[in-house]
Amino acid sequence: MPTNYPIEKLVIHGSASPLRGDSAEDVHRWHLQNGWDGVGYHWLISESKCEAGRPEYWIGSHVRGHNTNSIGIMLFGTGPAEYTDEQMSILANKCREILARHETITDVCGHSDLDPVNKPCCPGFDVREWAKDNRIMPRNTL
Repeated sequence: MPTNYPIEKLVIHGSASPLRGDSAEDVHRWHLQNGWDGVGYHWLISESKCEAGRPEYWIGSHVRGHNTNSIGIMLFGTGPAEYTDEQMSILANKCREILARHETITDVCGHSDLDPVNKPCCPGFDVREWAKDNRIMPRNTL
């Protein structure tokens, strides 16, 4: 089902929690316990797999002021020292897949790029530089 709004950003997040086998279902439960509408990310990547969170046709709840025009992907882990090579490979493939489906995306960025005051270290690496280095570019920037 397509979204009713243009997707312009692909936003990468980190959980800031240690790798311990958590799942999308766990995040959904935690977010409900906080009084939220459930998991706010569209995709969640553990050490070895990618799980669906909120359907892409639903507006996300992952970065204030940018939810209506973005898709959120969250990496489990405390930061780059803990993210596994397999996780980063899965992330790259998921980004390429999403970019192929959403021609309107013009930016692949980190949460910190959109909210540097409240989330200055999320996901813990320069996503735009990582995307460039891995040739993960929106069509309009090729």
